[in-house]
Amino acid sequence: MKLITGNANTKLAIDIAGIAGVELCETLVTRFADNEIWVEIKDNIRGEDVFLIQSTCNPANDNLMELLILVDACKRASAGRITAVMPYYGYARQDRKPSGRSPITAKLVANMIEAAGVDRVLTMDLHAGQIQGFFDIPVDNLYAQPLFVKDLITNPMVINGRAIIISPDAGGVPRARAIAKQLNLDIAIIDKRRDRANESEAMNVIGDVLGKQCIIVDDIIDTGGTLVKAAKALEDEGSEDVQAYITHGVLSNGGTTRIEHSAMSRLVITDTIPTEENKVIRRLSVADMFAEAIRRVHHDESISVLFEKAEYIT
Repeated sequence: MKLITGNANTKLAIDIAGIAGVELCETLVTRFADNEIWVEIKDNIRGEDVFLIQSTCNPANDNLMELLILVDACKRASAGRITAVMPYYGYARQDRKPSGRSPITAKLVANMIEAAGVDRVLTMDLHAGQIQGFFDIPVDNLYAQPLFVKDLITNPMVINGRAIIISPDAGGVPRARAIAKQLNLDIAIIDKRRDRANESEAMNVIGDVLGKQCIIVDDIIDTGGTLVKAAKALEDEGSEDVQAYITHGVLSNGGTTRIEHSAMSRLVITDTIPTEENKVIRRLSVADMFAEAIRRVHHDESISVLFEKAEYIT
């Protein structure tokens, strides 16, 4: 097994390697004067099972291109098998045609990754499950749900049944229901209207949240506008406290500041994207889960057990 990382999230890659007990390959990723990316893998990877750890987060285009060039370098170095470990799959929100003459960029990115020579993809909480079908190679989509459940199960208000799981939209109901079922809690839904990308308006709350601790669960927080308005709607309905558990903390265009000045007491995100913690934002590490998934892929073992159980998370 050989682990290689780009520049997107080196901290997570180092953590994964440490847990897996494997040293990261020495890799030089630099740029020419005109900003073109150039890479060189210093270690011998001929015939090896290579795992390239690279989220395609901001700057998405640079990180995606870096991944593709690393894959090409591995192919030309005669790697045995190449698995793209993408904790965050960028462009996933462009998974369909919402209007005429618009692209399906998630499919385009899948085509690029396959064309570069990737044999398998390992990712987490794809924005839309059908993206797995955009690939003609195996795609393992891990879930942050076990991580969230393990963290929430010791929450005093969850223990005494005074908490409620919130879906920020109708599409997130299956995710909210799955977490609520494991915690033996009810769910509520935010009815919202989205006028344009990155702008939304929380309309009303479907469910009884009066005097309860509301826990919003979702896969991505970008600018934070949706989450802030949802928290305000819950506060207006009489909730005692509002928290959020989100897998991918994009937090662009002042999203961090927006969250700090919102009605939320806490935002919990994972480290699929490098984000700084503060008095409101806390991170949970996915390194254990990815290290175990990588080990299982390398040994051709089933990884479906990681989708729901928290026993492999230390």
